[in-house]
Amino acid sequence: MKLLFLTPQLPHPPRQGTALRNWGLISHLASRGHEISLLSFDEDDVATTPELARACVRIVRVRVPPRSGRDRLRTLLTSPLPDMAWRLWAEEFRAALTGMLREAQPDVLQIEGIELARYALESGAALPRIVFDDHNCEHLLQRRAFLSDLRRPLRWHGAAYSFVQQRRLRTFERHILQRADDTLCVSQQDQRLLRALAPRARVHVVCNGIDLAEYTVCDADAVPTLVFTGKMDFRPNIDAVLWFVREVLPEVARAVPDVRLLLVGQKPGARLDVLRSDPRITITGAVPQVQPYIAQASVYVAPLLAGGGTRFKLLEAMAMGKAVVSTCLGAEGFEVESGREMVLADAPRDFAQAVIALLRDPVQRCALGVRAREFVARSYDWSAIVPKLEEVYAAHH
Repeated sequence: MKLLFLTPQLPHPPRQGTALRNWGLISHLASRGHEISLLSFDEDDVATTPELARACVRIVRVRVPPRSGRDRLRTLLTSPLPDMAWRLWAEEFRAALTGMLREAQPDVLQIEGIELARYALESGAALPRIVFDDHNCEHLLQRRAFLSDLRRPLRWHGAAYSFVQQRRLRTFERHILQRADDTLCVSQQDQRLLRALAPRARVHVVCNGIDLAEYTVCDADAVPTLVFTGKMDFRPNIDAVLWFVREVLPEVARAVPDVRLLLVGQKPGARLDVLRSDPRITITGAVPQVQPYIAQASVYVAPLLAGGGTRFKLLEAMAMGKAVVSTCLGAEGFEVESGREMVLADAPRDFAQAVIALLRDPVQRCALGVRAREFVARSYDWSAIVPKLEEVYAAHH
């Protein structure tokens, strides 16, 4: 089939969850004989990688539109649309879409993420069949952020923002679900929530996946090392790290004095600056690949308190045979059992005790890691997932 993908950033090299999913889908669909065209935003003037050029028959790149704080405030106050609908709205991209539809004549227009959904709702051009890939159930994510911030007076401004955004996102998400011919989501829980929002929408689970062969099992460093990976300007990740450092790490450090923490990911937010003076903590910023950092982990931690969807970071850690300690919300969407594929803990003391127990027990760490990799191999390799997407395409072709 001829497929036109819209993506919020170049999918290769994949340095964050959105790009990992987009590249997984695009690369495997291309390898199975589909003709891929790509229209993407592009933050940096970097060359198109050879891998991306091989996967796509045509690639059009548009610069991310500048958006000042004043622009953002104006749309927050005057537009009924959610903030996310304005983040990547550009007439240049809309014009490029019209041109690519004419040139590529795609069977399917696949929209990767809610930030690009407006191009289906307001395109002005005749559109082919639309497949909308909802990476997160976005209104749920904002509702959780609202409830989390509401508990802390210093974050009430964030709570007010999230309260308004979750209502706007709910309406906007319903509109794109109703407009799309098919919607993809990453977990059965997201499927239930999206069907409740738009009962007549066709919503299919197409899980997040990874290329297992790119993740080899590695022994940890001799120094007891905890690792967290993710976009470090993403609010749920920042909140998770700050909670872990304040509520969990002190107890771990008392039991294991030489423990260190690696925080790996691009664009560390200013709220993390308070951690830089702690000699136990390393904030890496952007890295070419996360695998060498996950390799150092004695225990991989996912102390997430908000967010949605399913997390690539857990798939990557499990694929490398790492013992993982996660909150229940962090592991949401994965059919895991605490003590079998990873350890689940929500209270600070429980989380700390789980980490300490694993740092002290290499045999248990190893056993957990073996079962974790087997879990990923069974259900989350792209080679098992992409055929499910092809079934969605075939159903109405």
